[in-house]
Amino acid sequence: MDRQHPLGRIGEGAHGIVFKAKHVETGETVALKKVALRRLEDGIPNQALREIKALQEIEDSQYVVKLKAVFPHGAGFVLAFEFMLSDLSEVIRHGKRPLAPAQVKAYMQMLLKGVAFCHANNIVHRDLKPANLLISSSGQLKIADFGLARVFSHKGDRLYSHQVATRWYRAPELLYGARQYDEGVDLW
Repeated sequence: MDRQHPLGRIGEGAHGIVFKAKHVETGETVALKKVALRRLEDGIPNQALREIKALQEIEDSQYVVKLKAVFPHGAGFVLAFEFMLSDLSEVIRHGKRPLAPAQVKAYMQMLLKGVAFCHANNIVHRDLKPANLLISSSGQLKIADFGLARVFSHKGDRLYSHQVATRWYRAPELLYGARQYDEGVDLW
C-alpha cells in the first residue's frame, strides 16, 4: 500500500472494500480490493483464493479484468486490479436514455467472448450480473469479481455448491438445488 496513493472509495463487496488509487512511481490508476482477515487462524477466505486462482488461469483475455498484484496489508491483503470506470448496472441505472441497439450488441459480444475464454480455460464464473461487468472509459466491457468462480471439471462426477450467483441471476438448476451442473449456469 505504500506505493499506492488512495484517491477514494469505489464500492464494497462481500469480502472487501474497493478503492481507486494511483501508483506513486508509475502514475497508473488502479482499483485496490482490500480483504481483511477476520481471524488470522482462519487463513485467507476461500472466495479470495478462488478469485486469485481463476484470474491467474485466465490472465491473457482482453475481456477479463486484469489482476496486477496481490500483496499483504495489515491483518489482510490487497488485490490490485486495472481500473475500470464503471459497471454495466451503473450505466443502465444512470443512463439518460436506454442503450442504443449497437451498444447492447457490442457489450453482448464482449461478454460472450469473455465467457467463452473462461470456459475454454475451464473456469466457470458462477456470478455473472451487470454489477460484475466492468466498463472502461473507452467502452471496453470486462468480466470481474471471480470470488465464486471455480476451476471446472468435464468429468461430471464432481459436486458443486448450488448456492452461488446472486439469487436474481441464478440459473434454474441452481435454484432447484443441483449439485452437478456445467458452464450453462454462466449463460442463463
